[in-house]
Amino acid sequence: MLNYRVDFAKEIFGVPFTVGSVEISRARDPERARRAAELRFARQHGVGDWRERADLAMLASRV
Repeated sequence: MLNYRVDFAKEIFGVPFTVGSVEISRARDPERARRAAELRFARQHGVGDWRERADLAMLASRV
């Protein structure tokens, strides 16, 4: 199992500005890591959907 980091960014005039990131440890696959990070990000910011605070979710795997 790999560790993942998901960076959330708001896009302004085509330029992404990072508004937060979430570390996910021991996810079975990238899609599960991304979904877990989206849920955690939404909870941290007190919103129902992560897209209320960010436009992009960029996934990176880490060893």
